[in-house]
Amino acid sequence: MKRVYKTVTVQVADNDGFEVRLDGRSLRSPGKNGLSLPTWELAAAIAAEWDAQAVDVNPNTMPMMQLASTAVDLVAKSREAFVDGVAAYGGTDLLCYRADHPRELAERQAAQWQPLLDWATLQYDAALLVRVGLMPHPQPAHATRALRRAVERYDNWMLTALQSATAASGSLVVALALIERRLDAAEAFEVSQLDETFQIEQWGEDAEATKRRAALRDDIRAARRFADLLRAA
Repeated sequence: MKRVYKTVTVQVADNDGFEVRLDGRSLRSPGKNGLSLPTWELAAAIAAEWDAQAVDVNPNTMPMMQLASTAVDLVAKSREAFVDGVAAYGGTDLLCYRADHPRELAERQAAQWQPLLDWATLQYDAALLVRVGLMPHPQPAHATRALRRAVERYDNWMLTALQSATAASGSLVVALALIERRLDAAEAFEVSQLDETFQIEQWGEDAEATKRRAALRDDIRAARRFADLLRAA
């Protein structure tokens, strides 16, 4: 779409939320749903994204708008499916599958991943088992149930951030640590890309991998910022 609006403002919505207005008209999601945002800070961030558009409106430069739209268009209508999808990562969490060689990689995994699993055990009573190799193994039922309860506690807005972070990192534990501020965005990217980074150190990186990793880094950053803006009130 072309930019046909001139002014972008934030106003208090009728339901005590906040809405972005383009030339005085309330912004709606791509699914034509109202965007009553839970914090002024999130509304202001989305308003800034719209105000930064030039002749053409490029949704790819508007991560806060994309996540907010996902919350109202998708998560709100299919919450249980999103909870199922996010919680399922707990059964095959990236951090639980370790290498036994080369030794440097195994040591790096233990040093960076084990503290996060220990944190999940203390935070959620979710003691996940570590395996060597890539073959999937069932995790203890009490651990996966505990992680599911952790996911279920989030409202639709925060669940949207968690889902995006989980998909980008490949790890529910990393995503929870990111959203709960145990890790910052750079740390979450680093631990989730540990194996890939090690391979790049050995063999180099091609252009396609560089592009893919940059997109994942951006998604992790956006998820963390979205969660922080939700907590800003």
